[in-house]
Amino acid sequence: MTAALQLDQVVKHFPGPRRGTRVHAVNDVSFSVAPGETVALVGESGSGKTTLGRLALQLERVTSGRVLLEGRDITQLSQSALRALRPHMQMVFQDPWATLNPRMRIRSVLEEPLKLHTTLSAPERLARIVGMAERVHLGGSLLDRFPAQLSGGQLQRVALARALMTQPRLVVLDEPTSSLDLSVRAEILELLAELRAQSQVSYLFITHDLGTVRLIADRIVVLYLGAIVESGPTALIFNHARHPYTRALFSAQLSTDVRERRERVVLQGEIPSPVDLPRGCSFAGRCPAADDRCRAERPALVTESAVQIACFKPGVALAAR
Repeated sequence: MTAALQLDQVVKHFPGPRRGTRVHAVNDVSFSVAPGETVALVGESGSGKTTLGRLALQLERVTSGRVLLEGRDITQLSQSALRALRPHMQMVFQDPWATLNPRMRIRSVLEEPLKLHTTLSAPERLARIVGMAERVHLGGSLLDRFPAQLSGGQLQRVALARALMTQPRLVVLDEPTSSLDLSVRAEILELLAELRAQSQVSYLFITHDLGTVRLIADRIVVLYLGAIVESGPTALIFNHARHPYTRALFSAQLSTDVRERRERVVLQGEIPSPVDLPRGCSFAGRCPAADDRCRAERPALVTESAVQIACFKPGVALAAR
């Protein structure tokens, strides 16, 4: 089966703060998203999650590597050719308010992508708008309101509806629930699952909230300093994480279930600068188990059963506090 999205050895550099330097934002990243699958990108701020999401849709151009949408390499396409593909790949941003025109009624917000990307007649557009509003549980009366008259949860539903209006096959969601309270967050996650079941859309879900990941993702990709350190099925990564960074990241996540509480692994040191990456493993300077080999060599991402991991000492015991 052809992947909905495939990234193949993707690299992205940005100009550095000084002449002749560059920021290594994404470093040799490869993964795929199957049709109807949800893959979560997790990691600390600055790990490259949002940049990868933008690269997946070619909102940013890659420095090298390939991005394939349903088997088609989109990295070499012209802007006009990319525009023709926009209906099939959409993005939902963290702050829906920032992406909505405050002077447009919600009905017009939802109609805009249909005018741009389809040949539907006015009655057909209206029918799709009403149908989509029902699917995302937006009352019909809200269609005549302006964004400022809606709550945060309602605005996020509008953002989802707008992204789905053109029936895309891939949606990148960048922290779509981070600004919402817990009850509204749960509603949005249920809605995402419902919409995926209805349309078999694929999600690339960007978040730092591991509780959300556990609820929605089929697979997890853990990023550190622009590179994958571990990836695999959600249950396996949560229950048997083997990379020291993944284990430290998960240990910081509080759980209400006593059986799942982990001893906190406290990392020492600072995250290296993406302008001046270390020679060996990028995590070696903070890893409690690092040795001379870790500091001298960069571990390759290898597959062990259903999990990929980049570590010379996977599963080694870590000091906890």
